Amino acid sequence: MEETLPGAPTPDDRDERVVLHVDMDCFYASCERLKEPELAGDPVVVGMGYEPGETIGAVATASYEAREFGVESAQPISGALERLPRVADADPADPDAPDPAESGHYRPVDMAFYKEVASTVKGVLHDAADTVREVSIDEAYLDVTDRTSWETGDGSGDAPLAEGLARHVRERIEREAGVPASVGVAPNMATAKVASDYDKPEGLTVVEPGEAADFLAPLSVSDIHGVGPVTASDLAEMNIETAGDLAAADPADLEARFGSRGREFHERANGRDDREVTPAGRPKSLSRESASRTGDADTQRERVRALAADVAERARSRGAMYRTIGVKVVRPPFDVNTRADSLPGPVDDPDLVEEVALDLLEEFAGESVRKLGVRVSNLSFAAEEQATLGGYEGVAAGDASAATAAEPTGEGTDDGAPRRALSGDATLDEWADEGDTDAERERRRRRRGQVDLGEFE
Repeated sequence: MEETLPGAPTPDDRDERVVLHVDMDCFYASCERLKEPELAGDPVVVGMGYEPGETIGAVATASYEAREFGVESAQPISGALERLPRVADADPADPDAPDPAESGHYRPVDMAFYKEVASTVKGVLHDAADTVREVSIDEAYLDVTDRTSWETGDGSGDAPLAEGLARHVRERIEREAGVPASVGVAPNMATAKVASDYDKPEGLTVVEPGEAADFLAPLSVSDIHGVGPVTASDLAEMNIETAGDLAAADPADLEARFGSRGREFHERANGRDDREVTPAGRPKSLSRESASRTGDADTQRERVRALAADVAERARSRGAMYRTIGVKVVRPPFDVNTRADSLPGPVDDPDLVEEVALDLLEEFAGESVRKLGVRVSNLSFAAEEQATLGGYEGVAAGDASAATAAEPTGEGTDDGAPRRALSGDATLDEWADEGDTDAERERRRRRRGQVDLGEFE
């Protein structure tokens, strides 16, 4: 009889778990198309360290259309240009110039904008699940076991309820953030990750309990989470080329060759993975945004009130207090503005979040906006004495001496006086900080068409 360690998940527990892996499709290129809709359907290459007209830098991501020409992530821009010339250099009247039909659009990395889009995606993910593990700017795991199940809607053999939730998440990302995503659904993290990559772009692949091993069997061994090119080559020397081969291999032989990782590979190839979805760290901030294309001041204030209430409730549910309260106002087409006020100390006060957010919104009263957001940051999870409201009220009442220039860190002044961020983008980067990113470099971005910019640092 197989023994189980105390506290370990039972097979039934594992089967009941519902995990989503959300992976954005060529995220940076998708963001560039969001800025320039006319790029839709054309090859797009985003370069790290690239400047328009230059040949230096490396490919951060290539759209699927660009990849058909042999452009790959992490490739030098000079090499990419040999396979896919720039549209700007094409001239149908010049026989020596590149063919416009075989040319692409090259753009430099615009990380501030990508974070702006990512913050909207994260808002959707945190709405959909109580437990979210953000792996990078464009990838996350969600444990939605408490929100859905593997049961069918009416017991007649229809798709499981989990598939409906996953479809809802994908469609909300498309609708609210404007970029495509692929979603994998499975009883565990490792299988869900493979599933999200199975039918890109805009894929939705569901692997129900008991089906993981059969789903994985025909796939290349390199598709198993954690198996990189070197390990795949070593496995090939053992005549192990598919996930099915790996699942059927003797785990003792694998452990002798690869150590504890060998047994882990064997488990994952068999569709087993006992890891729980856990946040990568406590969030640095909590925010909520809403598309709000309106110039009516009263409508804007009502939406900010709703966002403020939601953010404050999320902070309270996580046991978080906050020292900084801010708003984000995006004016058409993508003019992003952020404003923030810091308090003398941490508070948990929904009314104050609303008061400060509405006060900050006044600067944009009646202007046309396409999106509004409210954010609390400088979070504290320890039991601390809360600040009194008087510290903020002094500034809100118009004490200009207490307000200073932009504060990129969101911290207050040394003497505890609150400060307002006056610069339009001083706190923009922080809007995408909800949850620390995981430094999981084993992700095989090259195969999926995008590398983490950290790989170039």
